Amino acid sequence: MRQDLVEARVGEGYRLYVRFEDGRAGEVDLAEVIRFEGVFAPLKNHDHFAKVSVNREPGTVEWPCGADLDPDVLYARVTEQPLTRFTNQALSA
Repeated sequence: MRQDLVEARVGEGYRLYVRFEDGRAGEVDLAEVIRFEGVFAPLKNHDHFAKVSVNREPGTVEWPCGADLDPDVLYARVTEQPLTRFTNQALSA
């Protein structure tokens, strides 16, 4: 089951503290998740990275440059569960 993000705060470096609607929360080091290229290139600048916000409609994080992240990827990182677990559940639903 997909979990929407309800909170995001910038931590050290490229870390984000994220909290989901089911209460699960934790830090994700985005330097391990994304390449700072294309739409993500502006995020390499920490001032721009700090402009993260939660878009409640899709339930994920986004930045003014148009970059956003799939909440399933972040949830998998926080819960330390393989992303395929969520993908398989979505396919069988």
